[in-house]
Amino acid sequence: MILATGVTWGICAAATAAVIARPFRWPEAIWAVAGAALLLVLGLLAPADALMAVAKGADVYLFLIGMMLLSETAREQGLFDWVAATAVDHARGSPRRLFLLVYATGIVITTFLSNDATAVVLTPAVYAAARKARAEPLPLLFACALIANAASFVLPISNPANLVLYGGRMPPLGQWFASFALPSVVAIVVTFLALRHVERARLTGTCEREVERAPLSPAGKAALAGIAATVVVLLVVSALDRPLGLPTCLAGVATMLLVAGLVRRSPLATAGAVSWSVLPLVAGLFVLVEALDRTGVIAWVAGGLRTLAADPVRGAAVSGTVLAFASNLMNNLPAGLIASTAVAQAQPPRVIVDALLIGVDLGPNLSITGSLATILWLQAIRREGEDVGFWAFLKVGAATMIPALAGALGTRLLIG
Repeated sequence: MILATGVTWGICAAATAAVIARPFRWPEAIWAVAGAALLLVLGLLAPADALMAVAKGADVYLFLIGMMLLSETAREQGLFDWVAATAVDHARGSPRRLFLLVYATGIVITTFLSNDATAVVLTPAVYAAARKARAEPLPLLFACALIANAASFVLPISNPANLVLYGGRMPPLGQWFASFALPSVVAIVVTFLALRHVERARLTGTCEREVERAPLSPAGKAALAGIAATVVVLLVVSALDRPLGLPTCLAGVATMLLVAGLVRRSPLATAGAVSWSVLPLVAGLFVLVEALDRTGVIAWVAGGLRTLAADPVRGAAVSGTVLAFASNLMNNLPAGLIASTAVAQAQPPRVIVDALLIGVDLGPNLSITGSLATILWLQAIRREGEDVGFWAFLKVGAATMIPALAGALGTRLLIG
């Protein structure tokens, strides 16, 4: 039994490390699925238990499918390029104003389309706009990376990790706003001020006042309308305390089909451009966490949460901080899955669960390994010829995430 537990821990740790480090540049999903498969081959997890673990993520998969289809449809129709070029025009030659506008755009996209959309779709558009404006790209690219996490608890739909932590059953929208409205504002504002201070030397001088901006096509307007309609639907569904996955998926499919009809193009082309590997990645992580649960690790975490619950204020501060930093050691998806399962067992006070969500969403701003969105951001800038090393990101992350986390957690605790 002890040997089986040790082997299970080793496989889960190795698989998670490989998801973060991507040996041989193989996709993250390969390593998560390989770890899950190895657990099955060695008899460390029963096939029925693995299938049950995969099934737990049904609402998350549907949510991701819908958001990816929406994002890809909007990208193909030039919506995000149009938004970035509009920001350059409104900057009127000021790098500082351009930085503010890019950051504000990131807030909107993260809030209503999720942090992964900001990383995957907005980042290349911002890079292209920075080049056209002859502005220093790195401050703008950092803005994309950090706001993708800092704004990811404005709404339940802003980050797939939110669905993971709450097990697909989100709090009612009114309760969500009561818990996270002010902490979100603090996280966004503190991150902005800290990043602007860190990048102040690269935000001096002037940039081009205007760049070429193609008018938004009817299909692009339809994509924008589809996104707006999806937001309304999800706000209503969230207010009714219903699962978000199926409505998001249906909205994404409907928008894709509408736009495909307008441009007379097969929707399969749009669907084929989506990064579907994120689905087996998440499924594999669910299996890994289920295996850890079988060894008693999550029961131990749940016991820690019960102990912290004796003093909810202190417990919230400790648990949120620990999970924020742990998310950078193992990536926030598996960290959130572990926390979710532990919360289901421990049933801690709501303030502790809220602090855990702030930690799992905001904590990944510390390093490039913290979240899937940041990893996707790094891949996006590398395709454009830019790169940010681990230590360079850590320097910026430490200056921005730590004060933002302290401010967001402190605000949540003051709310009571």
